[in-house]
Amino acid sequence: MSDAPQEHTELISVDTITVVNPRIRNQKVFDEIVANIAELGLKRPITVAARKNEASSDLTYELVCGQGRLEAFKVLKQEKIPAVVITASSEDCLVMSLVENLARRQHHSLDLLRDIKRLKESGYTEHEIAAKTQLSAKYVHGVIRLLESHEHRLLRAVESGKIPVSVAVDIADADDVGVQAVLRQAYESKVLRGGRLMAAKRLVEARRNFGKGRGTSDKRTRKNLSVETLLRTYQNDVEKKKILLRKAGATRSEMLFLTHSLKTLFSDENFVTLLRAEGLSNIPKTIADRLTRIDGAIT
Repeated sequence: MSDAPQEHTELISVDTITVVNPRIRNQKVFDEIVANIAELGLKRPITVAARKNEASSDLTYELVCGQGRLEAFKVLKQEKIPAVVITASSEDCLVMSLVENLARRQHHSLDLLRDIKRLKESGYTEHEIAAKTQLSAKYVHGVIRLLESHEHRLLRAVESGKIPVSVAVDIADADDVGVQAVLRQAYESKVLRGGRLMAAKRLVEARRNFGKGRGTSDKRTRKNLSVETLLRTYQNDVEKKKILLRKAGATRSEMLFLTHSLKTLFSDENFVTLLRAEGLSNIPKTIADRLTRIDGAIT
């Protein structure tokens, strides 16, 4: 690999550029890029790597960064685009693309995580990937394990910062009982607290009910899973309603006890006289109305 790729700037045909690492982008953001280029022109050239076609000796190019700008030029019907042309291998291009996207990564995207896996498949060690991406070796190791296990749901939670990668790996390696132990340990060690702990619990429940993420099951498995999920959801709702009914019944009993106790006390002339002597002859209207509705009025 070259540590300092040679480069120069020139106008090249958009049709000769191949996007080797395509990314799905937000349509609204892309429309803004198109409008901005149409009004102000291209502020920064794209970066490409030159490739020579051995059969025809024609030059083609691999895109390193600037997919949005390139696609905007195509939408605007522009035949050529300013580009910084560098001399670099495909592996170097992938690393540069990865680092460039690392600086502007949106947390809901899995592109960075997939690029880490691509670097691993290209022969880079976990320590080399960590050094090139400025990520910790522990993070890279955990991400690769989750990617190889197709844990897309956990990966999204890791990249959005909802759970640490170490906790995600422990969840992926545990069964249903073990997952609860992982969450408890994370709480006790203060790794997950408050809203993050609740988010982790919801994530675990979603993973248990719906699987690891997209592409993890075939149609038959999904059909069986949906029936099991429906039954489990119904049972959970029934249990929740039973708990609410028990709480409501206990609260009603306590309110009746308090109401009748107050009514009995206010029926006692000695108690009322004591309240008047202490300047407490008035009670809140809400309580008074409540007592009035129970077997007569306050004396």
